[in-house]
Amino acid sequence: MQMDKVQSYLKLATDEGAAVLTGGSRSDRPELAKGHFIRPTVFTNVRNTMRIAQEEIFGPVTSVLSWNDEDEMMKMANATNYGLAGGVWTRDISRAHRIARKLETGTVWINRYYNLKPNMPIGGYKQSGFGREFSHEVLNHYTQTKSVVVNLQDGRMGVFDR
Repeated sequence: MQMDKVQSYLKLATDEGAAVLTGGSRSDRPELAKGHFIRPTVFTNVRNTMRIAQEEIFGPVTSVLSWNDEDEMMKMANATNYGLAGGVWTRDISRAHRIARKLETGTVWINRYYNLKPNMPIGGYKQSGFGREFSHEVLNHYTQTKSVVVNLQDGRMGVFDR
């Protein structure tokens, strides 16, 4: 089912006007013929309104969107209902941190992608993921926090001392 979904996005992308830079089809390698392998795919000529730029595909598919103004780029990056993860490639560490703060994603990788560390919380923003997984933060899903304050002194106290 997932391979069919990814292949439908490959077709949809070209129908919407995106151009395949590389990949774009099921793998033609003989040793992979019986598997469900899609060639890693990069699309160009992508507009931010296209479904491949707006939806989570969960396949080896990415899009190149050009930009000139950082503020406009941030608007494009955050103009989606999803926010699982994002990546920033730059030599400017100040820019990297500035963009990472502004990106509405659960994870931001700088100068690499999909590098998971032990006990690193994973989860998205908006409609991506549910909470945080793979770390102590996941315990919050199973915890109902309650505050209990006990007065161990006799008599009235504070605002109720009247």
